[in-house]
Amino acid sequence: MNKPDHTNRLLRNLGLLSTIMIVAGSMIGSGIFRKPSSMAQQLHSPELMIIIWIAAGLITLIGAAINAEIAGIITDTGGQFIYFKKMYGDFVAYLYGWSVLSVIQTGSQAAIAYVFAEYIGYFIKYPQLPYSVQKIALYMPLVGDIYPFADFGTKAVAIICTLFLTGVNYFGVIFGGVVQNVVTIIKILSILLLTVLLLFLGDGNTSNFTKDMISGNSNLNLFSGIGLALAGAFWAYDGWNNVTFIAGEVKNPKRDVGLGLLFGTLIVIIVYVLLNIAFLYVLPINEIALSPLIGATAAEKIFGHIGGEIISIAVIVSTFGALNGSILATARVQYAMSEKKLFFKSLAKIHPRYKTPHVSLIVLGIWSSVLVLSGSFDMITDYVIFAAWMFYMLGAFGVFVLRKKMKDTDRTYKVWGYPYTPALFVLFSFVFLINSFIANTQNAMMGLVLICSGLPLYFYWKYKK
Repeated sequence: MNKPDHTNRLLRNLGLLSTIMIVAGSMIGSGIFRKPSSMAQQLHSPELMIIIWIAAGLITLIGAAINAEIAGIITDTGGQFIYFKKMYGDFVAYLYGWSVLSVIQTGSQAAIAYVFAEYIGYFIKYPQLPYSVQKIALYMPLVGDIYPFADFGTKAVAIICTLFLTGVNYFGVIFGGVVQNVVTIIKILSILLLTVLLLFLGDGNTSNFTKDMISGNSNLNLFSGIGLALAGAFWAYDGWNNVTFIAGEVKNPKRDVGLGLLFGTLIVIIVYVLLNIAFLYVLPINEIALSPLIGATAAEKIFGHIGGEIISIAVIVSTFGALNGSILATARVQYAMSEKKLFFKSLAKIHPRYKTPHVSLIVLGIWSSVLVLSGSFDMITDYVIFAAWMFYMLGAFGVFVLRKKMKDTDRTYKVWGYPYTPALFVLFSFVFLINSFIANTQNAMMGLVLICSGLPLYFYWKYKK
């Protein structure tokens, strides 16, 4: 009988396929099946909608390329937390790690689980709490009222899914990685099959690609709409950096993490653009704007109600895989923080048999479940994206820092177009954040409040050290 290994370390068990599938699987989830509707409302134009998907994909690819360079020289578990520590020191690193726990990854998991539950609701009518309970509001300073018990049936299913997948990843990175590979391959094939069916069997019209919605928006509102639509597309592309969190469990991290980032991101760009072209072929822009469950609506155009049921199952699989990938990766950040003595020591514990950061996983699962109660899908995604892009901007600028600090270190991969591509990414990120704050102040403030809520703990840990 094999005895459990009691050494407090993570095992390097993940290969190149797993890293690619973690990148692609973490990105392909709820956004592609939920954001086209809100983007159509914001843009009123099919041409602009496709342009935004392509532009957001290319910008994301630049971000992935930047991280690929960094991943080739820093291979520790914890990903961007470790990057920020080497770039800027403890304060920025801690703020990022806290943000991952408080809003970026946990909020992302809450939103993905929410869409999983919405599509389960295509088959099951959820019971709801009495209206008087649903209207109970909690006031947050600088943010406003939130309604934790509104649409409680959907939220309850989302919480159950989150806790279940937390348990799956508790029992080992190989187990979680196998689930991730299988589910990601299934959902990529499902999306490509849906795209082919919509384009070749759908009773579509090519005029849908050029026929705008009637709108009286001013140029200022259009600029704001483009910013909000970009936020939606970035949400769909978000998760590409999750693989950096588990670099310490990749067999050949110097090579495979960077390749996983690039290949995984390219796969997702192709899949997203093709699927949105297919959506627009069978549905004019005004119908997309009115259809939050766009995948089911598009499939119904071909096969009727049974088509909606089939694609709803595909979306359920897709969001399930994305949530699993996020949970698998995220707990490693708090593990790394604890190892560096910037967080509670217990979160650095490794399970003696399963070799997973089990305490960190439990904490993340519980907090993600709490964030499910904090708002609707669009509200959660907006404050997650605002918080995430603050650190994407700092991470891109950090390439310049590391080129000076670690100039003699061999680089497996160098970002193409340096210094122009990282500079362009930093500039775009700054403009995007300003526009997001102006266009959606309440949700941007929610992101900031959650980020800053960790400051007292930081000063406590620094004082303790």
